[in-house]
Amino acid sequence: MGVHRRWVSAITGAVVAATLLAPPASADDPITDPIPEDPVQSRLGLVLTEYAQLPASEPTPPATDPRLIRHNRINYIGEVPDGSGRMYVPDLNGPLYLVDGGQQHVYLDFKQRFEHFFSGRGMGSGFGFVTFHPEFATNGKFYTVHSEDEEAIAEEDPTYPNQPDAFVQSVVTEWTADDPVADEFSGTSREIFRFGFSTQVHAIQQIDFNPTARPGDSDYGLLYLGVGDGGIGVDSDVPQDMSTPAGKILRIDPAGTNGPNGQYGIPASNPFVGTPGALGEIYAVGMRDPHRFSWDPAGRNAMYLGHIGQHAIEAVYEVRAGDNFGWSEREGRFEFRRETQCYLYPLPEDDEQYGYVYPVAAYDHDPPPNWPCDADSGHAISGGQVYRGTDLPLLRGKYIFGDLVDGRVFYTDVNRMQRGAPRAPLHEMQLFDTDGNRLRMTDFVGDGRVDLRFGVDAERNLYLLAKANGKIWKVTGTRMGGGSEVTPEVQRDLVAHYDFEHPFAADDSQELDQGSSRTLLAQVNGGEDMRVADGAFPGSNNALQSQQLNPDVNGNDDWKAGVWDKNGVESLSAFNGTKGATVMGWFKMTGQNPSPNSTTPEPDDLFNAVGLAGILSGNSDGHDVRALLELIEVDGDLRLVALGRRIDGGSSQTFAARQDWREILPPDEWVHLAATFDYTTGEMALYRNGEPIPGFYTVPGDPWQLDGSGASPTNPRGIKIGGSFPQNTLERNPCNCRMDSLMFLNTAANADTIAKQYRRFFHH
Repeated sequence: MGVHRRWVSAITGAVVAATLLAPPASADDPITDPIPEDPVQSRLGLVLTEYAQLPASEPTPPATDPRLIRHNRINYIGEVPDGSGRMYVPDLNGPLYLVDGGQQHVYLDFKQRFEHFFSGRGMGSGFGFVTFHPEFATNGKFYTVHSEDEEAIAEEDPTYPNQPDAFVQSVVTEWTADDPVADEFSGTSREIFRFGFSTQVHAIQQIDFNPTARPGDSDYGLLYLGVGDGGIGVDSDVPQDMSTPAGKILRIDPAGTNGPNGQYGIPASNPFVGTPGALGEIYAVGMRDPHRFSWDPAGRNAMYLGHIGQHAIEAVYEVRAGDNFGWSEREGRFEFRRETQCYLYPLPEDDEQYGYVYPVAAYDHDPPPNWPCDADSGHAISGGQVYRGTDLPLLRGKYIFGDLVDGRVFYTDVNRMQRGAPRAPLHEMQLFDTDGNRLRMTDFVGDGRVDLRFGVDAERNLYLLAKANGKIWKVTGTRMGGGSEVTPEVQRDLVAHYDFEHPFAADDSQELDQGSSRTLLAQVNGGEDMRVADGAFPGSNNALQSQQLNPDVNGNDDWKAGVWDKNGVESLSAFNGTKGATVMGWFKMTGQNPSPNSTTPEPDDLFNAVGLAGILSGNSDGHDVRALLELIEVDGDLRLVALGRRIDGGSSQTFAARQDWREILPPDEWVHLAATFDYTTGEMALYRNGEPIPGFYTVPGDPWQLDGSGASPTNPRGIKIGGSFPQNTLERNPCNCRMDSLMFLNTAANADTIAKQYRRFFHH
């Protein structure tokens, strides 16, 4: 990595129109995976104890975006700085709650207070944040930011000119309570800052005081404002334009009067005071969505910002006066080009001259390959806190933060978060309830989209909160958890792995692939309801439910899952010409199998097969397979089989279990099954709970036309689970069953590998 330099404040008169110098474009090739390394899966976990659940609330006006239709929209928790122990919680839909000794009540309601209050469009619209003056106990002052609608824009003068065609305004207000210890606000208020944004996104997010500053410090009593780019930075130089607040962190003095409206002061120590064409309020520049910031209570009291990126990078910056984080010329430590938003580019050779500051920690979106590259893939950083408490020594010195959409919780060590050094390694933490059950945040909230935030109290205890169910959890302990349920031998050849613990946050009717292909799995017809609370082995919390819905109608509503592309699924190219394959996973029969045949008028007619899981061939219509684990009739008897096809359009071979399938798969009992296929030798095998199942081949001779090579050199058209036709054009062979930890390997795993994998589920 090159040397990083802070953008110093000594801007000369060469600055044209108060916009920072834009570097020339680079001619290098695009970068498709900007941060190849994934967060390390840590064994360290947080114990979460439910602290409170806040009441349901609704946006104003009513929202149509499902991302805003949550239990409520709580977005922070902090402690009132008066020694009372009261905690405060803002809800974007209007209420400001105080939580005191388990009791909660509304302190102030913005929806009722402001005629033009607006929270019905935009993820950050509404009552965005509240912060209390460090001397609130004596002066009763606190500060808020909320959004107002177009009628307010038409009537109210902004502090600085609104963005073009402003849609929403952010309003910062100072409140003075008559009685700081009262449970409900009464007192006075005054508006100190107002600014309008072109879209409903990326307005003013957090406002806050530096809690590490003490009386007499230059930072004491100064208010920081995280101002987004209004959603237009992606197509403009607004974040680099020093004449506008947008895309900046501002620092103002609420007690001063030398601001443009006389309602606040501009600290003389701000880095751009006196710079021609630059707003004196600017503390740092070049941001898209400066969502959450906090200060380390120890050491240098560094300020850390969680910055939400465009389509690629979620970043943590150390913020210092005068910094420029480069947006929209840069996203993270990469060149951003507006015309090709699917990719980032290497930094140009002359990058150092622009003085951009790059993240101390970051992760990328890694959108699934069968998801549009320019669409929201369900990632946004939720900036966190440096833990400096005394109760949890394993957390001390760690910056704990997360992804607000999918709910993953990360940490990185503060001593590794160094400007100018390589990115600090990220670690994904485990989470536990008070009974010791390992869960994900999606389990805690019961939703694929978590909307996670972090907070802290005066003793530096950590809190997690979620809009999905309106709950707050306190971190009350740490514990060490287990490792992966996948053995190293299986991991090496694991092309696709669906454990149904990883809903795709952008669309939780789909499941993220934990294998190397990262291929999204569609949960067909049942969507998110197909993910049920059931686990086949210790540490598993969810399974996939497939089922026939209407046996009397030849319809298309059966619950099944799969992947489909008539041109072949590129991300499954590991099965192109593969010499072997393995299909394995956990299965539990939960209803009638085989199901009534909905394609015939005879009520007693049953399908002749029960689809479990398989890899489609390269010319499949949604039924034909390259490798399949299923139940099918063999000589009039239903049997568990491995059914494989080496050559697209060629003959298949079936290896059938001799044992009665009802003994292999008794009702309501989890069973681990595996089927292996060696396309070079023609050998196939079946396994139950890690042990081989005796069986026989049903087709004599050489139906695969063996020649020592692998399968057809074509990409499979997909994966089918719980029935045929994952493209949902027909319904055949439904399975009334549950499935867990489905694995698809591009090798024929041997008996020892499968036995070890089975044992691993119980010891990981």
